Amino acid sequence: MTTFVDRVELHVAAGNGGHGCASVHREKFKPLGGPDGGNGGRGGDVILTVDQSVTTLLEYHHSPHRKATNGKPGEGGNRSGKDGQDLILPVPDGTVVLDKAGNVLADLVGQGTSYVAAQGGRGGLGNAALASARRKAPGFALLGEPGDLQDIVLELKTVADVALVGYPSAGKSSLISVLSAAKPKIADYPFTTLVPNLGVVTAGSTVYTIADVPGLIPGASQGRGLGLEFLRHVERCSVLVHVLDTATLESDRDPVSDLDIIEEELRQYGGLDNRPRIVVLNKVDVPDGKDLAEMVRPDLEARGYRVFEVSAVAHIGLRELTFALGELVAKARAAQPKEEATRIVIRPKAVDDAGFTVTREEVGGEPLFRVRGEKPERWVRQTDFNNDEAVGYLADRLNRLGVEEQLMKAGARTGDGVAIGPEENAVVFDWEPTVMAGAEMLGRRGEDHRLDAPRPAAQRRRDRQAERDDPEQEFDDFEPF
Repeated sequence: MTTFVDRVELHVAAGNGGHGCASVHREKFKPLGGPDGGNGGRGGDVILTVDQSVTTLLEYHHSPHRKATNGKPGEGGNRSGKDGQDLILPVPDGTVVLDKAGNVLADLVGQGTSYVAAQGGRGGLGNAALASARRKAPGFALLGEPGDLQDIVLELKTVADVALVGYPSAGKSSLISVLSAAKPKIADYPFTTLVPNLGVVTAGSTVYTIADVPGLIPGASQGRGLGLEFLRHVERCSVLVHVLDTATLESDRDPVSDLDIIEEELRQYGGLDNRPRIVVLNKVDVPDGKDLAEMVRPDLEARGYRVFEVSAVAHIGLRELTFALGELVAKARAAQPKEEATRIVIRPKAVDDAGFTVTREEVGGEPLFRVRGEKPERWVRQTDFNNDEAVGYLADRLNRLGVEEQLMKAGARTGDGVAIGPEENAVVFDWEPTVMAGAEMLGRRGEDHRLDAPRPAAQRRRDRQAERDDPEQEFDDFEPF
């Protein structure tokens, strides 16, 4: 059974915003007390957060679909809906977030680093929030926005200072087991290591991590063996260690040719040319291995490599190797640029930026004017098209934004098609400039004629009061016998 996964495709869905409520306050002797509909709650976000206790993406391999909770709708009595709960997904340190096209969205390194993979939808406003001096009693509310739907790819790149690379069965697992407290699987057959192993090494005052990468073979950069799956774990390492087997039983192999093949695979993978290298000639406790190491060492040193003869089994040469790696790691850390505090960049919107665009298209020989912009598209998503007053409110908002003016400048005429939103999910309607919506036939938008209608009980009270205030009214109404 798979116990280590370093690449998964994740389908995340943020929570939808709750709908606003259209409600009118009612109580005894006050049947129309004004709008009191509450706002809908915000949908929950999907957030990826680095957790040092997580070392694999196995959980998301088995459950790739994740969804945050929706916001609750608003209620009468000015009660707002509850916000949806954010979904926190813990990921290992060194996780890279990519989109389907392979573009990097975030590189999560460091405990607590987070990235919002999908943002929850806004809650819709209730009619109480939509009320104004002109719109005293809105008979509608705004709908909640849907949450984001994202398909992302998570790739784990091991965060380590030193990477051990080499052929299968070269002794990398044995070496990391004696240099650190790591306990990898060790056996005398190729591809024993199927997952990267991490260990912590102390060399004087320098403490660094070392990674054992599964064995590489010719063609690893093109997908042969396990190399393509695990070469990404070398990318973050600042020092590369070539572990060469000096006691191999294969007659067609030798340490120099092994080094050339692994270097070629690293070159084809790319991005590793500037990393310092150290060559480790392993298994010198074997007599033939010791002789071969002494034979190839001058050639390797002539190429500029620092060479160490070691034996993981007999613990030969380990101290010198440990401190040499610590020295290189310390230099690499000192050469890294110092982290600066995050600068907050404020980019004010241009004065002439309307926030939307109007483009003319031809569909079936007929003109179609497409409106794209954050505000128009959001307003359309929030509109209940079954409510004429809500549609009229949308028309007012678009008109105030300047959409109608831009349509006229683009050459739109009465009856032309207008689409608001992307092609795959747009609202299309026939344009009727400055036409009144159906709700206006009953009065101005947002006004309830019932609030102005006379109430019989109140009228009778006013009549009786008028009679008491005018005593001559009694004689004017008197008729003699």
